[in-house]
Amino acid sequence: MTEPQEPEHRTGGPSATGPVEEAGRGDLIELDQSASSAAYAPVPARRADGGRAGRFWSARRIPAAVLALVVLGGSGLLLYDVAAVRADRPAMRWRRSLADELARRPLESAWLLGVAAVAVLIGLWLLVLAVTPGLRALLPMRRDRPGVRAALDRSAAALVLRDRAVEVSGVQSVRVRMGRGRAVVHAVSHFRELDDVRADLDTVLGTGIRELGLARPPSLSVHVRRPAKKG
Repeated sequence: MTEPQEPEHRTGGPSATGPVEEAGRGDLIELDQSASSAAYAPVPARRADGGRAGRFWSARRIPAAVLALVVLGGSGLLLYDVAAVRADRPAMRWRRSLADELARRPLESAWLLGVAAVAVLIGLWLLVLAVTPGLRALLPMRRDRPGVRAALDRSAAALVLRDRAVEVSGVQSVRVRMGRGRAVVHAVSHFRELDDVRADLDTVLGTGIRELGLARPPSLSVHVRRPAKKG
């Protein structure tokens, strides 16, 4: 990709708070404008009658299945060996070897410290999976009706905003990166003043974000530049 001849246009007008607008079923959202980056930071709407719109939790079936199989296999093997010893049979070779190694090696042995570190890392990973919801690609939507939960994929939300942005006069191309807390829009304008294009994009995309119906509307950051000159 060729380097642009003009820097990104990120300056905006004076700081202001936009008008409070309707966002479905009487919910109100305020848009705060930052003069330094022309980024809007929507304030989350009040909770509707449907209840709290929390994030969706991932089932994490693969980690759970792997962990269950490992625990089942290890506990079954150990139980079989203990039962064999109780029946006056010798313990398995792996258990005798492990006991001999643990008896001979000191606690500061690199082998023991490495195994302990791996066990700690696996345990921390499992704890993180247990206490975090996952499914970061899904953006929860407002709950307007009890018992109904919905979410919007981040790529779909980015596509909706991109389609809105390309309809603005003077916009040649648009790239939208939709995160959980911010929507970053990079636009290329081949005519009109950059200030005017950015102001129109702020208005159109701000409206588009409100109409997505998200429980936590992301902030908006718009960057407009000229296309790279050929040759």
